Amino acid sequence: MTSKLDQLREITTVVADTGDIEAVARLKPVDCTTNPSIVLKALGTPMFADAIKEAVAWGKNQGGNPEAVSAVADRLAISVGAALVKLVPGRVSTEVDADLSFDTEASLAKARSIIAAYKDRGIERDRILIKLASTWEGIRAAEVLQKEGIDCNLTLLFSKAQAIACADAKVFLISPFVGRILDWYKKSTGKDYTAEEDPGVISVRDIYNYYKANDIKTIVMGASFRNAGEIEALAGCDRLTISPALLDELSKDEGKLERKLSPESRKPDAKVSVDEKTFRWMMNEDAMATEKLAEGIRAFAKDLTTLRTMVQKELQLAAA
Repeated sequence: MTSKLDQLREITTVVADTGDIEAVARLKPVDCTTNPSIVLKALGTPMFADAIKEAVAWGKNQGGNPEAVSAVADRLAISVGAALVKLVPGRVSTEVDADLSFDTEASLAKARSIIAAYKDRGIERDRILIKLASTWEGIRAAEVLQKEGIDCNLTLLFSKAQAIACADAKVFLISPFVGRILDWYKKSTGKDYTAEEDPGVISVRDIYNYYKANDIKTIVMGASFRNAGEIEALAGCDRLTISPALLDELSKDEGKLERKLSPESRKPDAKVSVDEKTFRWMMNEDAMATEKLAEGIRAFAKDLTTLRTMVQKELQLAAA
């Protein structure tokens, strides 16, 4: 019997949610996703010591001002992404700064600069996904970028309202979260959930069905898993981005994996569109989605601030 991971690879594109170079080389995912938390963790390993020195030296030559701090932080995120690109045959997701989540124009400028920075390293846009928070402003930025041929990954997605707006914008890929939805409901209800009852699993299944029922081409990539049971409950989803620990767990399990999702099993679900007013009202009515979106942006912004603080200290030492 093959492992559940190998069985999953037959029906779902497996993506690694990590900046751990050793784990990516060992587990051989098709794509990799990163975020500020993952980038910060990766930069804390010896593997990126030289990248930090290079970026700080580059920043020192830029004058070491506040703009240089942000630019060095960006350069380090690109260094992590570039290292991952060498290991996967597909794409690497690099995130636009979380503190730009409510600024469409600034998000556009940052996204274009990320693509340009990768190109400077010989990495074309077809190897990169620009990762944006699924705010109204982030979705609008993605809509523009898609028209420019820059594919996007819309993250921190907790609701069907966000998924519908992303579909309307014709984004390349969405990352509906599972585990963080489960966290909210467990805290709210005090109840434990089986994989079939899991509100995060149910949310992704509903979004997947809506997309397939309406022939929407946007890729559904389940994300943010708390246990292997959630992954198994979404077997057959277009893509799943999974932490190395859970990938290892699945690789050691030789039980049978049952396919849970497929385009052929879709059920009718009338297509709708959402304008800004409808989107904001639907989010307002969904306490879980509103709270988890805000919480996720704050957490990523905090790690981005930590990275920038580290850069600032390194630049000061270099200038001393």
